[in-house]
Amino acid sequence: MKSFKVVFVVLVLAVVSLSFKQPKTNVLIIGDSISLGYTPFVKANLIDIAEVQHNSGNAKHTGNGLKHIKSWLAAGNWDIIHFNWGLWDLCYRHPDSKEQGKRDKKNGTITFKPEEYEKNLDSLVKFIKHNSEAELIFATTTYVPENEAGRFKEDALIYNEIAKKVMKNNGVKINDIYEVSKTIHKNYGKGNNDVHYTNKGYELLGEHISDYIKRIIN
Repeated sequence: MKSFKVVFVVLVLAVVSLSFKQPKTNVLIIGDSISLGYTPFVKANLIDIAEVQHNSGNAKHTGNGLKHIKSWLAAGNWDIIHFNWGLWDLCYRHPDSKEQGKRDKKNGTITFKPEEYEKNLDSLVKFIKHNSEAELIFATTTYVPENEAGRFKEDALIYNEIAKKVMKNNGVKINDIYEVSKTIHKNYGKGNNDVHYTNKGYELLGEHISDYIKRIIN
């Protein structure tokens, strides 16, 4: 009889514990191929406290974001949205370029000029805030190496300053990952002509993103 009571008490405590267990936080990550690279690591790092998803496909530039943001928001009931645009916006492309993605900073045309980027980004932030109650976090653009075919190293800094101004004006938190990404890229980037990272590089970026989101959840 005594053992039965012990088992009963354990079962009751287990049920009570489950009933008080906090539901996981729904996190949406919006971004380009860099975010696609680190998202699996963010998912793994936050598995106990959050359900992490990435927007469908590559978010590319702010123009693409304006076309698809409504459907991305509608894909879930989000508590946190961690988002980024920039690397595609500041990229120069030319139809005759042989580089991947037609990148060509010598002869090409920029995707969105700084003033266009600012306008688009502001519109995106206002749309998200109007259509979601999620906590918003903007991640700054990552490091651009010197010999990247379609991007100027200095433009990442220019576009980041624009983005910071837009976020501050709209009351959005800023996860400034530029300096972190610069350090990571020098050790685990795919080269001085590529904005992307090795698997280890994405893992380290994922740790930084996860730590920031975790602080917001807790």
